Amino acid sequence: MSCFPKIVFQYEVEEYLTKVFSNNELITALGAQEAKNKYQSLLSHLSHPPAFTSVRVNTHLASVKHVKKLLFEEIQKQFKGLRVPVLEHPKLQDILLIPVIGPRRDLKQHASEVIVGAQCGYAVLRGAHVYVPGIVSTSRFVKAGDLVSVYSDIEGKCKRGAKEFDGVKVFLGNGISELSRSEIFSSNGPLKGLGIRMIEPVYLSPSFDNVLPSYLFLQNLPSVVVSHILSPQPGEKILDMCAAPGGKTTHLATLMHDQGEVIAMDKIANKVQKIKQNAELLQLNCIKAFCYDGTKALSVEKREDQQEGPPFLPESFDRILLDAPCSGMGQRPNMAYSSTLKEVTSYQPLQRKLFTVAVKLLKPGGVLVYSTCTITLSENEEQVAWALKTFPCLQLHPQEPHIGGEGMRGAGLSPDQLKLLQRFDPSAVTLQGMDINSLQDCREDDLISLADKDCIGFFIAKFIKSNSK
Repeated sequence: MSCFPKIVFQYEVEEYLTKVFSNNELITALGAQEAKNKYQSLLSHLSHPPAFTSVRVNTHLASVKHVKKLLFEEIQKQFKGLRVPVLEHPKLQDILLIPVIGPRRDLKQHASEVIVGAQCGYAVLRGAHVYVPGIVSTSRFVKAGDLVSVYSDIEGKCKRGAKEFDGVKVFLGNGISELSRSEIFSSNGPLKGLGIRMIEPVYLSPSFDNVLPSYLFLQNLPSVVVSHILSPQPGEKILDMCAAPGGKTTHLATLMHDQGEVIAMDKIANKVQKIKQNAELLQLNCIKAFCYDGTKALSVEKREDQQEGPPFLPESFDRILLDAPCSGMGQRPNMAYSSTLKEVTSYQPLQRKLFTVAVKLLKPGGVLVYSTCTITLSENEEQVAWALKTFPCLQLHPQEPHIGGEGMRGAGLSPDQLKLLQRFDPSAVTLQGMDINSLQDCREDDLISLADKDCIGFFIAKFIKSNSK
């Protein structure tokens, strides 16, 4: 049940992906038509939001049952009494799932229009209101209090401050303007704060603006799975190599009961600040965040200064999470992917540099989890094949919980190796809408199963380091 056009790529990227998803191994296993159908289904899914909003409970501060009750009350307020369930996941016991209602096709579109940038539009489709920096243009006479229809400029072609726009735009729903046009485009510099309060979004998801901020962390389901797979234990020394904005970092610290040490690194200073803010908000004290390039985090000599931060000596960590910088093609919703083929293919060598450092920093017997939020073979299964060939000390290990599908064919891995990998493939389910009536008729088990599949595209591999050679 497609509501939006399929995701659009630059021509070279489209060509590249078509080859990836029609590789010989895949066609031998599935047949050419089935492989093509799966790829086309994936493109449709990527332009739509996941079927559920997932939030992780900060179990360091509160129980899941307590937060579930508070969240249910909050959603009833936001949805004006509409009884949308809050579900607990049987295998991820610190996550809550809220079904997304939509697409709603009966919404009236109004004469007054507001055009927002693509990133702002994607946030609206996942429950956010429109903040002023995201607004690109409005109709000529928009005033505070006006009912407006909100559209996303998915190709980025609308000029800021334009009074009308006839380019490609996607309807996101209706809202009430908090400001006039002149206030939104004030010459005194860009305003901050709320611009449009969404009252009739195409996809009805709860807003989490200042909702239980110390108790909840908005996080995609596969991102929660990653930390459970690393399974950090109290008292251990953990490295999160590319940690911003800190969702997984704070999860790791919570799973360790805030006992031990979680070193978080990112090479962009304001992102490191975000990690520190999140750690403080969630009241976690075992996190130490550093602005540092992970490719340079290995030190060959003992340092004199006794400083606790990077670089680190070999075999310093019990467990390492490498949630690698990637092409991000698994993120949803995304209707127009702007990166060039050169940019897409630039991630593999960077990931290998980071991975090589991670292996050297890991203690013998330690666990290394590698993950990405993308769909390519080159950043996922090919990296696993390369790692196993390059580092004889590494062994692929079963993942628990195993919620996604097995790895994708095409990188020369054996069927047994593919079963040890975890690939979250949104095309594994039929794209379907959900209204409040069909929701009431669904069994909870079926809803959980749908949440496991209809999420972002994601990949996870778990390795054990067998010796120090």
